[in-house]
Amino acid sequence: MTAYFLRDTAVLTGRTLRHVTRSVDTVITTVITPVAMMLMFVYVFGGAIDTGSVAYVTYMLPGILLITIASGVSYTAYRLYTDMKSGLFERFQSMPIARSGVLWAHVVTSLVANVLSLVIVVGIALLMGFRTGAGLPAWLAVAGILLLFTLALTWIAVIPGLSAGSVEGAGAFAYPLIFLPFVSSAFVPTETMPGPVRWFAEHQPVTSIVDTVRDLFAQRPVGDDIWTALLWCAGILVVAYAFAMAAYRRKIA
Repeated sequence: MTAYFLRDTAVLTGRTLRHVTRSVDTVITTVITPVAMMLMFVYVFGGAIDTGSVAYVTYMLPGILLITIASGVSYTAYRLYTDMKSGLFERFQSMPIARSGVLWAHVVTSLVANVLSLVIVVGIALLMGFRTGAGLPAWLAVAGILLLFTLALTWIAVIPGLSAGSVEGAGAFAYPLIFLPFVSSAFVPTETMPGPVRWFAEHQPVTSIVDTVRDLFAQRPVGDDIWTALLWCAGILVVAYAFAMAAYRRKIA
């Protein structure tokens, strides 16, 4: 059973990846927003924000990476919505393939497309002055956290992709996710925020993820932040997966 599932998922993933490679503008569009934000914050606002001896582009890059992921997963919802409306899912149901393989193909495609977008954003950040002395273990830890965060947000994206009433609605869910890093430690220290905003910023998932990635890049001890970040990502993933599968079962019932 597992072998059939993996085979079917691989074939369907190849199909969705071909859609991405034939539409490179989707990857370009995904990175335009975070890169524009990075340019604006570094060259317009960066001089007014005190981050000590750390270059502002290095300080704010972890938040930009999370915005890149949030921007990218909106295309997962879009692709799922268009597949649903085209009747493709109904055709797949009449074929001897693993039903959940259809969803996992979109999820794997999201991971691949977002990795490509993240690499582009990091490359541009390097041109803008981002520097880190992090070794291979730290980079692998950063990659693992970002992949887990991407997986969690992708399964959130599956829900509107299956249940939205319009293509605009399928992608609109990403706007709050893109906004969330702005109320966190991503761009300014939380100590500068007023009381209620500071409390929210310090207790929402983005702050723990940003702080963990920032400490890994700076070669500092990550402390409890990494466990908080992993728990947030795993919790979001489990809940989103459960709701996404429930929505899928309703659609194919």
